[in-house]
Amino acid sequence: MSDITMSVRGLRKVIGRKEIIGGIDFDLKQGEVFGFLGPNGAGKTTTIRMLVGLIKPTEGSIRVGGYDIARQFPEAMRQLGCIVENPELYPYLSGWANLEYFARMTEGIDEARIREVAELVGLTARIHDRVKTYSLGMRQRLGIAQALLGRPRVLILDEPTNGLDPSGIREMREFIRYLAEHEGLTVFVSSHLLGEIQLMCDRVAIISKGRVVQVGEVKVLLARQERLSWKLDPLAEGMQILGTLTESLAQEGDRVVTPYVESEAGSWNRALVQAGVTVLEMTRRRPTLEDLFLELTGGQTID
Repeated sequence: MSDITMSVRGLRKVIGRKEIIGGIDFDLKQGEVFGFLGPNGAGKTTTIRMLVGLIKPTEGSIRVGGYDIARQFPEAMRQLGCIVENPELYPYLSGWANLEYFARMTEGIDEARIREVAELVGLTARIHDRVKTYSLGMRQRLGIAQALLGRPRVLILDEPTNGLDPSGIREMREFIRYLAEHEGLTVFVSSHLLGEIQLMCDRVAIISKGRVVQVGEVKVLLARQERLSWKLDPLAEGMQILGTLTESLAQEGDRVVTPYVESEAGSWNRALVQAGVTVLEMTRRRPTLEDLFLELTGGQTID
């Protein structure tokens, strides 16, 4: 499909006798922000390093812009821009001189393109200042400008908000959304800030123990986890009635928790009332990405 900018199939990595990545699959689409989440030791960093060509997979394929990394490495890399960990910049050179230096490594990048990316990342007013005078957020933006010089289709950012203050985090989130929505870039983002990923991303993949355990649209994944919390009198009779209406229910203290099914909530409520059970409270619980992450990974800590 023409809107698929990166395709990963059967990706495995074995180091020594240990399988780090156990065969993962996902696609990235044009104009989306895709979040990649994983707890400590899940294989997230190893996966990113394979995606950007820093290490070779043991098995599987990675295609960027239709080019296979294993067989068409130069062509595939021209479709890809990335910042893994922190952007590497020369602090005693100006932002412009940094971009000129990196532009010389790729054919077809002229001064007009350098001006274009400087404007795109909002650094026009400071582009001729030395990088050592830049704030952390400005350095991150210059790093992204560097990654965009070659007009990639896919931009991979590893912890792009790391070390930023709340204002800087919001600006980076808005900038990443702008790149996807207005520039048509695919932006692949890994982060330990689950709240930011929830606000920023269209889709996410959650990796645990070297395998992708869930991938999909953020709003769809969270909708599946929505619950209704019921406070009933008498509780036991209310639980018995709800148990005939849904197989999935649990008791939490003095409440009963069921899935949230919008089309069924009203009829469940009527069934309780008609049976003489008083519905003291009915609360819709909206989960967060953190709730989903902890459930799928068994409470492991994210890196």
